Amino acid sequence: MEPAFTPLTDEREAATAEGIQQRFDQFIYHLHELPLQWSLALPRDLRSVSDCSRTRQYLRGWLRNTMLLRCAVQVCHVLMLVLCMSAAEDFDWAKNDRSSSFYYGTFPAGFSWGAGSSAYQTEGAWDKDGKGMSIWDVFSHKKGRVQHNDTGDTSGEGYYKVKDDVSLMNELKLNHYRFSISWPRIIPTGIKSDHINEKGIQYYNELIDHLLENKITPIVTLYHWDLPQVLQEKYGGWQNVSIVNHFNEYANLCFEKFGNRVKHWITFNNPWSIAVEGHETGEHAPGLKMRGTGAYRTAHNIIKVTAHAKVWHTYDTQWRGKQKGLVGISLSGDWGEPVDINNQKDIEAAERYVQFYLGWFATPIFHGDYPQVMKDFIGKKSTQQGLGTSRLPNFSSQEKSYIKGTCDFLGIGHFTTRYITQKNYQASRTGGSYFTDRDLAELTRGPEWLYSVPWGFRRLLNFVKAQYGNPMLYVTENGVSEKMTCTELCDDWRIKYYRDYINEMLKAIKDGVNVRGYTAWSLLDKFEWDEGYTERFGLFYVDFRNKNKPRYPKASVQYYKRIISSNGFPNQREVENWKRRATETCSASNQLLAAEEQRSTAANILRLIHDPLTSHMEMVTEIVVPTVCTLCILLSAIFLMFLLRRRN
Repeated sequence: MEPAFTPLTDEREAATAEGIQQRFDQFIYHLHELPLQWSLALPRDLRSVSDCSRTRQYLRGWLRNTMLLRCAVQVCHVLMLVLCMSAAEDFDWAKNDRSSSFYYGTFPAGFSWGAGSSAYQTEGAWDKDGKGMSIWDVFSHKKGRVQHNDTGDTSGEGYYKVKDDVSLMNELKLNHYRFSISWPRIIPTGIKSDHINEKGIQYYNELIDHLLENKITPIVTLYHWDLPQVLQEKYGGWQNVSIVNHFNEYANLCFEKFGNRVKHWITFNNPWSIAVEGHETGEHAPGLKMRGTGAYRTAHNIIKVTAHAKVWHTYDTQWRGKQKGLVGISLSGDWGEPVDINNQKDIEAAERYVQFYLGWFATPIFHGDYPQVMKDFIGKKSTQQGLGTSRLPNFSSQEKSYIKGTCDFLGIGHFTTRYITQKNYQASRTGGSYFTDRDLAELTRGPEWLYSVPWGFRRLLNFVKAQYGNPMLYVTENGVSEKMTCTELCDDWRIKYYRDYINEMLKAIKDGVNVRGYTAWSLLDKFEWDEGYTERFGLFYVDFRNKNKPRYPKASVQYYKRIISSNGFPNQREVENWKRRATETCSASNQLLAAEEQRSTAANILRLIHDPLTSHMEMVTEIVVPTVCTLCILLSAIFLMFLLRRRN
């Protein structure tokens, strides 16, 4: 018999109610100066656990005994504090939904299962068929920017393997495939009036058509970080609003060429990384380190009329009536969990972590402005630095109304959870940063960034539901990587990750979260940005050492395929059998890969035997040249020592 599903419950109800009462009493202490109607700003749950009439009498008593209100500045400050605390109570941080119990059940009918990729990470062909340079082409070609100086020049050669890769998707029984269009592949300079590359258009037409022929829905991202290099050099990239019209023209071209078949568009993938890693820390292209300002300015230009919102309005006014599609955005968000769930400062710090990450972009799109906590903290830090205005830009009233509601669906990318605690950073005159503006510390167990914390996924999805009115959600990225020097196709850890995270998503749907689809990240091993090829997320292993870049299924392929076929987790016995079958399949794949590696090694030996010129050249390059150089250095050192001794 299947166990009954247990919705979000709180095992500490009594303690939580007591804690709420204590916080309520603290609020009353601070609210004695406020007009009566301002008590309505109290959080709903505080009003529900207390007698509102007694509260009002209490406040009136304070007001009667108070001769004059203190200065208006103090009153406003207290009001903002209450409003900020009210927002924090929309999501109940005290709820105990961190249970590891597994729920057997299925997803709603019509739930969409998919996998994803991005252009620069998988296509290769970086300078073929008229493609222009992107900022990642330039960035990865600079020594020291990427692990082992890897580049995406060839990657998995997806540009030449459309039919092969769609066959892999068909094997998985995917409902949708999420991929991105390379802006410089279809508009080499990024400027439409310069040139449109028809071969690039042809490539994406071929990919879309093959997907649809196999009943796989394309979900297309317009921008997954590969800005045309010309726009970076000419305008300064996303730091300059001047590139906005070019982005809108590029999006409009995509709607024109592909919109009759593509019904799900994503404007930007994870703008947090574009802003912070590209313009604050410099870890990603274009590699700028504009501490304290670059990330905020970049994000501002991406969100407002200049980018995301403008493209949404363009589709809404020019294409929606004919094409009947949807336009959304994909935001990444790690969950932030308070170190001490009973410590109010840790709870507030965890909320700040999520608001500075996901809320930075979601709140303007759904509510028209930045999260209040961001405006407060960055404004305070800017004042302490002696700046006349906040480093966080403002939206005008017109921009707020233009931005609000520009999202037909919200894409969520999620990988892990962080434990968060309060930590104060003193602002200095030399400048602040995105990380110190938050006044928090992230606690981790070691150097790796990706930990498996499945229950954090459910909490994040419920947070989105509470904060943004339960919008239509698609999980656009979720997966786990490995860093291994040897080949291993039996990825038990990935099976467990997918099993547990997808199950937490199912629990969230039972909580009422409006999740319509899930995208495993990723279909293939690929170029992993500043990590190069040292990290692998793929369901399919790609042999990057082989010029043909063959693909081999990992065990997780078979496991994910079973989840898709069953539309969830039907019963314990069947789910436990999935792993056994997947392990048997991956053992066979391991043997195939090992045999291929042996053939490749044998072929190299034969080539050297039958091609003496190549053999001699490689010997000269790999042995003779380094040996001669080493001997020259040693002889020079001996000669120098000899000269120094003669002088002495």
